[in-house]
Amino acid sequence: MKIKEVGIIGSGQMGNGIAHVSALAGYKVVLIDIAETALTKALETIEKNLKRQVQREKISQEEMDKALGNISTNIDSKALKNADLIIEAATENFDLKVKIFKGILEHIKKDCLLSTNTSSLSITKLAAVTDRPDKFIGLHFMNPVPVMKLVEIIPGIATSDEMLETTKQFALSLGKTIATAEDFPAFIANRILLPMINEAVYALYEGVGDIKSIDTSMKLGMGHPMGPLELADFVGLDTCLAILNVLYEGFGNPKYSPCPLLVKYVEAGWYGVKSGKGFYDYSGDKPVPTR
Repeated sequence: MKIKEVGIIGSGQMGNGIAHVSALAGYKVVLIDIAETALTKALETIEKNLKRQVQREKISQEEMDKALGNISTNIDSKALKNADLIIEAATENFDLKVKIFKGILEHIKKDCLLSTNTSSLSITKLAAVTDRPDKFIGLHFMNPVPVMKLVEIIPGIATSDEMLETTKQFALSLGKTIATAEDFPAFIANRILLPMINEAVYALYEGVGDIKSIDTSMKLGMGHPMGPLELADFVGLDTCLAILNVLYEGFGNPKYSPCPLLVKYVEAGWYGVKSGKGFYDYSGDKPVPTR
C-alpha cells in the first residue's frame, strides 16, 4: 500500500500537528475542517511551529518552505478524493467520529486507508461503520505532535496485516517511534496516565495537597517533566473526562470513576490551556493555580 497524499480531518491541536509532521516528511496533505477560520488558525500555528524549528536549527528554511507548500486546506470533504490515507483527528466523541467516517465514504478512493487519532475509543467499533474495516486502524499521536516521538498503533479485530505494516512504515517515515497496542479502552498510554491524573484530582478534591504541592511532588519527587494537574490542563480536562468515562464504561471498574471535581471543572467550561483556565489560570504572563 503506497501513501503519497494524506487527508487529515480536524485542524485543531492534534490535526494541525499531524499535518505539520506529515508535510515535513514530504507527503502531500489535505487538511479538512468545517470552518475557514479554523483552517486559517491551523496554518498560522503550523508556520509558527516550523519557524521555531528553523530557529533551533532542527530544519532548514528550504525544508520549512517545502512543508508549507505540501499543505492545502478545504472545508469540503470532496477534497479527499485523491487521499491514500485519511487520519481523523476530531473531538473525542464516538458519534461525531461515526458521522465523519460515514460522510466521507462516497468521496474517497476504494483503496483509501482510514485511521483515527482517538485516544481511547474502540477501533473495531469505529471500523464497523465503514465499508473497509480491514483498511481501518488507530493512529494515536501524542500532543504536541511535532515534539512527541510516540505513535500508538492500534489494529481492530478486522485490520489486515498489510494495513498494520503500512501504517507502521508511515509512522516511522515521520520520525516517530511506534508502540503497538491491543484494542482495549484507552490502549496503553492513557490507560496508565489517566488514572494517575484522576488520582491527582482526587488528592486535590480531598484536600491532601493544593495544586502547586501536588504538581511539585510529582515533578521533583518522581522526575516527571510536568505535574499531573498541569498535564491535565495541557491535554484538556474535557478530553481527560471523556477518556475516564470510556475506561469506566468499558471495564465497569470503580477505580476509573472520574473525580467529581474534574466533572465540575468541565461543567464550568474550564478545560485547561485551550479555554484559558483549568487547574491553572492562563490569562496572565504566568499560569496561576485556581485553587
